[in-house]
Amino acid sequence: MQKLWAEGLGTAGLLISVIGSGIMGTNLSDDIAIALLANAIATGCALYVLITVLGPISGAHFNPVVTLAFLIRGEIDKTTAFSYVATQIISGIIGVWLAHFMFDIAILQASETARNGVSLWGSEIIATFGLLFVIFGGLRARPDAVPSMVAIYITGAYWFTSSTSFANPAVTIARGFSDTFAGITPLDVPMFIVMQLIGCAIAAYTLPRLLKD
Repeated sequence: MQKLWAEGLGTAGLLISVIGSGIMGTNLSDDIAIALLANAIATGCALYVLITVLGPISGAHFNPVVTLAFLIRGEIDKTTAFSYVATQIISGIIGVWLAHFMFDIAILQASETARNGVSLWGSEIIATFGLLFVIFGGLRARPDAVPSMVAIYITGAYWFTSSTSFANPAVTIARGFSDTFAGITPLDVPMFIVMQLIGCAIAAYTLPRLLKD
């Protein structure tokens, strides 16, 4: 239960930062670039804190593809993995609702922001592979640096991927419940998740060969 609470708190906190900073960015500026910059920096900062504090408790996955990757590596059992994923999805949605509450907008929403097309789908494959590369490469080379490495990667990936690097099924599902800057229409959620799983599969095949001793 301690691990599930950590995963729940961390995933909710991640979505609060994603949605809340997107709302704040658009409230304060009509410039999309500035809003995206605010969104990226706030998300990266939150990730660093959440991973650093909660990592020793649950591993700070906050992401079903990360949990799946650890399951494939045999570092987590199936029951725990399922519990993690369910907790991440539910907590992500709760985090979205809390962000809406803080900014005094309708709590229950569905996004109308379309995010689709081959370029965005391919971007999600690359973004997800990159995230897993950073995590497992970091664990092999500098375990103590993983929180900062993940935070820096996500902050950068907001800018160098056309999809703004969702790279997380729980985040993708939750963002479907927010018709704000960071939202994604529910119709586009399934394909993003499929691409993220493909990225995970590629990482599961290639990273053990690349990072082996």
